[in-house]
Amino acid sequence: MFFQTSNAKDFYVTQAQITTQQYEHEQEILLHDGGSLPRYRLAYETWGTLNPDKTNVILLFHALSGSHHAKGYNPSAPTPLWTEELHEGWWEEMIGPGKALDTDEYFIICPNYLGGCYGSTGPASTNPKTGQAYGSEFPHLCVADQALASSHLLDFLGINKLHGVVGPSVGGLCALSFATLYAERVQNVILIASGIKTTILNRLTLFEQIIAIENDPHFCGGDYYESKKPELGLALARMISHKTFVHLDNFERRARKDLVEQNDILSWYKVRDQFQSYMLYQGSKFVKRFDPNTYLRIIDMWSRFNAATEAGCENYRELFLRSKKAGHRYLVFSIDSDFCFYPEEQAEIVQGLESAEVEVSHLTVHSDKGHDSFLLEPHLYSPQIKYLLNQAQ
Repeated sequence: MFFQTSNAKDFYVTQAQITTQQYEHEQEILLHDGGSLPRYRLAYETWGTLNPDKTNVILLFHALSGSHHAKGYNPSAPTPLWTEELHEGWWEEMIGPGKALDTDEYFIICPNYLGGCYGSTGPASTNPKTGQAYGSEFPHLCVADQALASSHLLDFLGINKLHGVVGPSVGGLCALSFATLYAERVQNVILIASGIKTTILNRLTLFEQIIAIENDPHFCGGDYYESKKPELGLALARMISHKTFVHLDNFERRARKDLVEQNDILSWYKVRDQFQSYMLYQGSKFVKRFDPNTYLRIIDMWSRFNAATEAGCENYRELFLRSKKAGHRYLVFSIDSDFCFYPEEQAEIVQGLESAEVEVSHLTVHSDKGHDSFLLEPHLYSPQIKYLLNQAQ
């Protein structure tokens, strides 16, 4: 069975096999921007064995369009969007016995985002007030809301303090937010190709994607669940974002050599080269596995992110004094070819940490694969992650 739902306060003390479950939060959740949900659920998976005193836990946040399924094979379908592309875990080589997130040592938890489309409550979920999909009525989200929802999950599991919190890309925003909002619940923080606030360039790129979806004639303000999905807008948004994930030097190696016309998108213009074909392929593939409303909620959340502001702090030093007081250790990765989260953004995190005298290691990965390096080259990150986690035991 894909989901196991329980309201019991106790949880499995030992759990060697992969499970996918739902946490049901039956009380109203008040969101950072003033909105609320009467209740919500989080889909999540776990790997490894929880030790008796529940001190070996690592909380993992996924990237923008990822899911809670980071490890193993799971063909079960929480929604029709669970395509074959999602059956394999997205961080397969990073999680497991003897790997960076060592399941012989740690109990790893990865939740799907609040607002998600893979089993967590999101815009496609039923609004209990209307009996219909939330659609346009689903509230705006902040990164702080993801931290809050995850804290409720940990409460349910009886976990007071994490051995570590890990986040690549947008997941790094969530990891940083969790570590500074709930500093007493964290020991180690690992941020990969992420940032402390959203840059102007990223805001503009994300705004282009918002415009693409909003202007699809089938979007209907977000209330499209009983009619045609705004596929063209979502495909275009994905194409805009994909340029920032893959380094341009790597495009030629990844682009399809056979041209795909996509006659349902283009009428007069003809695809001229494999790069255009590759982008059309990426866009058309993505619409089969993601919900446009979820995509809007997450990129809106990303576009407004500022860790200090969301934590109620005036500056980054004040923010990271929380980490200093809690005794955190940070490991921050940059990717020298990253066009999505430029290395300067991680340098800003490190500068804030150093100003607050927080222990931090900053490493730059040299790669020609751009932002996607953390997915494609886990061997470049594993030794340092494993060292930090094992050193802190």
